[in-house]
Amino acid sequence: MKPNKGKTLTRERDYVYKFSAGNEHLVLTVPLKFPVQENISHLHGRLMVLHNLPCFIENDLKQSLSKFVEEETIKDYDREAEVALEAVKSGKVDINQLADTWAKAYKETTLEHAKPEETSWDEDFADVYHDLIHSPASEMLLNLEHNYFVSISELISERDVELKKLRERQGAEMDKVMQELGKSLTDQDVNSLAAQHFESQQDLENKWTNELKQTTAIQKQEYQEWVIKLHQDLKNPNNSSVSDEIKVQPSQLRESVEGNGRIYEEQRLLEESFTIHLGAQLKTMHNLRLLRADMLDFCKHKRNHRSGVKLHRLQTAMSLYSTSLCGLVLLVDNRISSYSGIKRDFATVCQECTDFHFPGIQEQLEIVQKVVLKARAQRSSKTKRHYENKISGSEDKLKNIERNQSNILPGEFYITRHSNLSEIHVAFHLCVDDNVRSVNVTARDPAIMGLRNILKVCCTHDITTISIPLLLVHEMSEEMTIPWCLKRAELVFKCVKGFMMEMASWDGGISRTVQFLVPQVGETKVISSLGDCW
Repeated sequence: MKPNKGKTLTRERDYVYKFSAGNEHLVLTVPLKFPVQENISHLHGRLMVLHNLPCFIENDLKQSLSKFVEEETIKDYDREAEVALEAVKSGKVDINQLADTWAKAYKETTLEHAKPEETSWDEDFADVYHDLIHSPASEMLLNLEHNYFVSISELISERDVELKKLRERQGAEMDKVMQELGKSLTDQDVNSLAAQHFESQQDLENKWTNELKQTTAIQKQEYQEWVIKLHQDLKNPNNSSVSDEIKVQPSQLRESVEGNGRIYEEQRLLEESFTIHLGAQLKTMHNLRLLRADMLDFCKHKRNHRSGVKLHRLQTAMSLYSTSLCGLVLLVDNRISSYSGIKRDFATVCQECTDFHFPGIQEQLEIVQKVVLKARAQRSSKTKRHYENKISGSEDKLKNIERNQSNILPGEFYITRHSNLSEIHVAFHLCVDDNVRSVNVTARDPAIMGLRNILKVCCTHDITTISIPLLLVHEMSEEMTIPWCLKRAELVFKCVKGFMMEMASWDGGISRTVQFLVPQVGETKVISSLGDCW
């Protein structure tokens, strides 16, 4: 029997059953513990077998046993109910607390009594922003966002200038010390100066980091409050001044003080576009673009186009809370950070404009890090138990399991959300290793399988435009010859084509746009050669 739950007391009663077999009158007495946790049919079968009872009393015994258990259980419930009522009448139990407990139980277990879900601040703000960006007030929103962007960019420019001056001054000091090394100064003096320089740089960087964080927090709060207030004013039919202000709103876009500041120069774009139909019976049309560009070009704001700033951002802003999201794939190493390579460049672009809808890039990476640690701990504990049961070779494998719990494996990826980038809403950070630079990459490579999983996420989360590095690299190197590029492009094209045909079973056949990006290379004939691989 199962142990009794709660405060219910266990009582033992004798079940008595009388029957006759020929001229003999027999009595069966069985002690039963109440409440009875065992199935009555199982208990009845055990009694028949253990006491070797005749078969002709089987049905009558079952009915009698069921009736006895039911009656005694009801008596116990009635007795407990009387005790509970007496406790309430005597004041031992607070009737208000009891009522609250009952109400809570009904709300948590019964749907018709459940409290309706309340929308969060983020959901309310998302609905308000979606309404405004699809209204004549969109120009005001974009102007304000751009002005905030310019303010942050100027702040970052000031930081870079100050850090540059500090490094130049420290470099001059170090040169003087090195000239006196061995004469009036020793190695200890050089190490002491280097430590002072490092500490000064850290202090200055921390100062600017805190100032940027504070500025973005103020901007985000001001922006959200302004958006909510504007939405409320527009819903008020008596407030016609706001509508008139929107109609005559000039295009007030701040420009940076520095003429040659943090403006990204656009290179001449090389691209080819294709329209394809994929599917066995019901074919779906997809758009493909092959272009030579840097992956971060889709993230950077182009402030040098004075008349096209609003148009450049309008489409991205209007589709932020829609079923037509845009994403890109970044190839990163196995560390979840923003300290090196394209991860650092991407984080720098993200920090140049305040994200008014989602957490900052560092916050999101910290959340991902916690999730990875938790998932890796669960997975490693299972794997560790598996290898502990084996003797040969288990020590080396256990060491590999316990090492680098915070890192991800090739083919795995994490996702960050953004509202402050130029043309994308979602970034897939796909982990790859040095194997992607070799010639022996196959369709079963972790990077290729990672692309498949990314496309599956796109299907299930309304991402209709995805940008993929065609060669699975962000930078070209000497060993990447034209035959190497053609072989790699053919592999990626074939695999992505198969994944796109598989999409029809995932999303029912929705038209999508896939952009294949080739790194900036000197020879334009690579683009034309790759266009024939599809």
